[in-house]
Amino acid sequence: MYPLKFRPILKEKIWGGNKLKTILNKPIIDENTGESWEISTVGDDISVVSNGKLEGEKLDHLIKEYKEDLLGNKVYQQFGDQFPLLIKYIDAKDDLSVQLHPNDELAKKRHNSFGKTEMWYVVQADADAKLIVGFNKDTTKDEYETFLKERKITELLNFEDISKGDSYFIKAGRIHAIGKGSLIAEIQQTSDITYRVYDWDRKDSNGNERELHTDLALDALDFKGDRSFKLEYEKDKNKINNLISGTYFTTNTLEIDHDLKRDYKHLDSFKILMCVEGNGEIRTDNNSTSISFGETILIPAKIENLQIKSNTQGMKLLEVYI
Repeated sequence: MYPLKFRPILKEKIWGGNKLKTILNKPIIDENTGESWEISTVGDDISVVSNGKLEGEKLDHLIKEYKEDLLGNKVYQQFGDQFPLLIKYIDAKDDLSVQLHPNDELAKKRHNSFGKTEMWYVVQADADAKLIVGFNKDTTKDEYETFLKERKITELLNFEDISKGDSYFIKAGRIHAIGKGSLIAEIQQTSDITYRVYDWDRKDSNGNERELHTDLALDALDFKGDRSFKLEYEKDKNKINNLISGTYFTTNTLEIDHDLKRDYKHLDSFKILMCVEGNGEIRTDNNSTSISFGETILIPAKIENLQIKSNTQGMKLLEVYI
């Protein structure tokens, strides 16, 4: 067991661009690449190891072989051979659809899937970039349906100006959309269930509008206009700064200008490190692995100690575990 890197799984999207290549150095070949799935066992999109002696091995096979050593005892008992998170980078050259995701109960009933609670970290944002997160006031079901039918749904939505380093928690049921000009790191439950309710009246190259899921969305929506979505966090260097701790994942930021030792003996879980700034090195007792801006590394549960070293310019990581 050693820190594992994976080949990115690249997704062409109608709203995608080329920042995954120009900023994050992903090997995209299409100018409308919207997503890089960094770690996944969703459907047929299975991550493949790109470093070390396990290069070429699929993540689902490694989970079956290494079990608790890879995932952690409690995680393996809960999720079995399914990796519990889906880790992505998202490049929005154009606005994504207005959408939401079902909770665990609805997703299990309708799709035999996990629900989808997620969080965003803004890696880069153009000057006018925005996100849609939630309603701008408490909204009724009838009001929502009327505005949706009249194609005025945006009048009910909350728009957020964003900049690098901003972070948002998107619980299941919360209406949302990533706006154009945004480059986002996304951490979510291992699910690809999305209810699209409005797509800006756009059409694809064949003149067709994308499918909407307005009926499915009605039972899944949270109509409250609460403002509990933006994550405020400390930004102390060479310390663990917590972004969020929840049922589905915990995420910290590690802003390192020299080195930082991490002791995970208390933690019965794998760890994920997403490099959202700079570059450096991850050292274990018998391994040294480089990490660069835009890369993601999976640290097996069996590895209990790390030394994280940045280059001279510093480095910022998102640290994720269950």
